Amino acid sequence: MLNKDLEHSLNQAFVFAREHRHEFMTVEHLLLALLDNAAAHEALQACGANIEAMRTELTDFVKDTTPLIMDGPESDRETQPTLGFQRVLQRAVFHVQSSGKDEVTGANVLVAIFSEQESQAVYILKKSDVTRLDVVNFISHGVSKSDDEGLNPSEAEEEVEVEEGASVLSKFSTNLNVAVKEGRIDPLIGRDQEVERTVQVLCRRRKNNPLLVGEAGVGKTAIAEGLAYRIVHEDVPEVIAEATVYSLDLGGLLAGTKYRGDFEKRLKAILKELSEDDHAILFIDEIHTIIGAGAASGGVMDASNLLKPKLSSGELRCIGSTTFQEYQGIFEKDRALARRFQKIDVVEPSVDDTTKILMGLKSRYEDHHGVRYTQKAIRAAAQLSAKYISERHLPDKAIDVIDEAGASQRLVAPSKRKKTINVGEIEHIIAKMARIPEKSVSASDKESLKNLDRNLKMVVFGQDKAIDTLTNAIRLSRSGLGNENKPIGSFLFAGPTGVGKTEVTQQLAKTMGVELARFDMSEYMERHAVSRLIGAPPGYVGFDQGGLLTDAVIKNPYTVVLLDEIEKAHSDIYNILLQVMDHGTLTDNNGRKVDFRNVVLVMTTNAGVQETVRKSIGFKQQDHSHDALAEINRIFTPEFRNRLDAIVWFNHLDTEVILQVVDKFIVELQAQLDAKGVSLEVTADARAWLADKGYDKAMGARPMARLIQDKVKKELANELLFGRLTDGGNVRIDLGEDDELSFDYERESDPEAQA
Repeated sequence: MLNKDLEHSLNQAFVFAREHRHEFMTVEHLLLALLDNAAAHEALQACGANIEAMRTELTDFVKDTTPLIMDGPESDRETQPTLGFQRVLQRAVFHVQSSGKDEVTGANVLVAIFSEQESQAVYILKKSDVTRLDVVNFISHGVSKSDDEGLNPSEAEEEVEVEEGASVLSKFSTNLNVAVKEGRIDPLIGRDQEVERTVQVLCRRRKNNPLLVGEAGVGKTAIAEGLAYRIVHEDVPEVIAEATVYSLDLGGLLAGTKYRGDFEKRLKAILKELSEDDHAILFIDEIHTIIGAGAASGGVMDASNLLKPKLSSGELRCIGSTTFQEYQGIFEKDRALARRFQKIDVVEPSVDDTTKILMGLKSRYEDHHGVRYTQKAIRAAAQLSAKYISERHLPDKAIDVIDEAGASQRLVAPSKRKKTINVGEIEHIIAKMARIPEKSVSASDKESLKNLDRNLKMVVFGQDKAIDTLTNAIRLSRSGLGNENKPIGSFLFAGPTGVGKTEVTQQLAKTMGVELARFDMSEYMERHAVSRLIGAPPGYVGFDQGGLLTDAVIKNPYTVVLLDEIEKAHSDIYNILLQVMDHGTLTDNNGRKVDFRNVVLVMTTNAGVQETVRKSIGFKQQDHSHDALAEINRIFTPEFRNRLDAIVWFNHLDTEVILQVVDKFIVELQAQLDAKGVSLEVTADARAWLADKGYDKAMGARPMARLIQDKVKKELANELLFGRLTDGGNVRIDLGEDDELSFDYERESDPEAQA
């Protein structure tokens, strides 16, 4: 409960009393010990106490007034604490507990001492002009009496003058001209039109305040810094050749303003300095933050209202920057402030302009990382970042790519470090940042792509044509010959239930080593359920949380999206998917454009199956596949079907394929039994019996899993738990004379077979 510093102070008080043979431990002893306690000492200093004077007075008092332990039979008895001493400690503990804290500090004990009004300790504290309220204010709010109280008006004026004399502008802003001379600001490449427009607005007689508005990362701050760079290097019109650009630190301006009027005092001092300097230009980054900054609760006097008179008169030249969202949502709503600025749109540069910017900045990054960038690498950084990093803007994302490419080489051992950054290194960084596979396919990736169809055919049987169609589309995309603005592939898997439509998709994701995002379309039968995929519209609960489909692709851009049983979804879902299949993007209700260009989109359907299982008329088997296609055409609109890469029809499984399915289930069962130490043998007759009983043309292979569970797994489960396989063993499954499966067991410890 008592912290270590306080315990040490109490021990020191007892040691002091014992050394001087004091009979009692008084409140004055406690206060004397607290003068050396860190927490209490800090509180007393904040309250303006003369600690050394208090120490002298307390020492003299306890020496003069405290009874001593006399020599004699009782000379070895301990010093006893007085009731007042005990009450002070108890009050301190109670107060700390009631405030929800765990530890009692010296400052808490100091507050408790004030309750002993009749003590000399309280008299000395009051004599030093220390009150209980002063100590409580310091403990609770950090308010220091010595800083803010006791100043008469003339002293307060002197303090303001001292603050102004020390240049408030230099304290709460950054001189960009000086930063340029010190080499901390990069040159501005391009943006000649924006700079010319900015200078033109700055030269106006009234309302000479340009406002740079653009998306994050397009270079708004760089224009203001670049203006300072050109001023220093005398590359500007003579009308602003002697100008100095100051960047306002609004956070520093607000920091430490405890009392009402502190913020206004600082800002007024800055505005006064700027008004007196005819060549000063103030730059406020994220200028929308001045609205409401420094305003007291319920008040209207914030930074923006303090700036308005100066902005309209022409006394102050101010450059602001903000994004389109903040301009429309915050800044533009204050009409009086918005009219004092001239809006200048800063658009995202093209890939060619970004390449020029990167070429201009190349030397700075080469010197920093100790590498060289080839021109092809610079060009690739601009092109690939524009193509694959869709949530950010040029040139910021391209600059980050070359910066990270250089940084990645600094992490490599010196013997393996590359001195030149080529296209390969840029592609590697882009793949990491965008979380997509590298454009230059690695050797291991080539092997998996080459064997993709073979690997899928090993786990999904009887659907070779469907697998070939799927793998060909993926190879086309990875070779770079596919349409760059569409998903890797958009497929509609049609066919009867239980033939492997969903299984092919799941195995595709597993074989490629990517995520599978599966959506059961039976959950989207209502019209309003569309909002679950792309997010609720504004005004509805959860509108700011995004949609399930868009969030899944943002989280894993390279993924397989499976829309299972698509025909069960509402038709509005099909309209949402049109832009995905055509342009590879989907805009959610928050306005985010989600990139689907690295997605394999698979939709499954059972539409048209009833037509294929109709019985033929006459002796000749009829082909009903055209009837099935007509049913698909009826359900799905022409514009939907036209955007699909392929409609892949899955056939009914034949007898040979069913035997392969049986083998697959047996292998999976054996893998489960291996962990139990049991080996499994299934005869050909038993396999044929399972294939015959477990296949239904209308239901596909799914009944097989139920049959094996009922006829095989239930029997084995009892033996594993209570019977002959508890310690492992062998089991042989054969077909008995009664046309049912028979089981022969053999224990590990017993070589004799037991039926």
